[in-house]
Amino acid sequence: MIANYPSLSPSLPPLLDIIGIGVFAVTGALAAVRLKQTFVTTCFFALVTGVGGGSVRDALIGLRAFWLEDQWVAVVVLGAAMLVWLTPRRWWEGRLLEWADAAGLATYAVIGTAKALAFGVAPLPAAILGVVTGCVGGIIRDVLAGVPSIIMRPELYVTAAALGAGLCALLTVLNVPAIIAWPLAGLAGFALRGAAMIWRIELPHYSR
Repeated sequence: MIANYPSLSPSLPPLLDIIGIGVFAVTGALAAVRLKQTFVTTCFFALVTGVGGGSVRDALIGLRAFWLEDQWVAVVVLGAAMLVWLTPRRWWEGRLLEWADAAGLATYAVIGTAKALAFGVAPLPAAILGVVTGCVGGIIRDVLAGVPSIIMRPELYVTAAALGAGLCALLTVLNVPAIIAWPLAGLAGFALRGAAMIWRIELPHYSR
């Protein structure tokens, strides 16, 4: 059953999805090469990071995993793994990848929320699914790499995804056209993540 939101359609922009998958696949591949893994392992890291969040989202909605329906996903994931494998690691040092990851996080959180809403999920659960879409791939990557997961660190990462996802759900319920709602929500999530990286904004620790 499709929700009756005039500004939204189940047909989401495929280019945005592919870009988000590519960015996250690169971060997964980088985690593997930093551990000096084989090319096969690098491809696996790229795959689970690129499609992990969207796969969990689709499973919870009751849909066939999105990447099983689009042959370009596998091409992008393999291409990302090859790009990282064949280029010097020093090319990927610094903050560039972190900014790309922030853009992918915000984009995926909005896309995940929009897809959930389009398939009849209520706004609040849809926003939660948006957070899942944006964050789960990175969590799987960190667990496989044996490093502290992003959700175990105080930096604003999940919070940024929640801002983008929540704003997307709110604007959609208010019947704001998707062409306005999605970019605004994505920019809000990206801006919060970027501010956290620049000024080291963190959530307070539990201290009692």
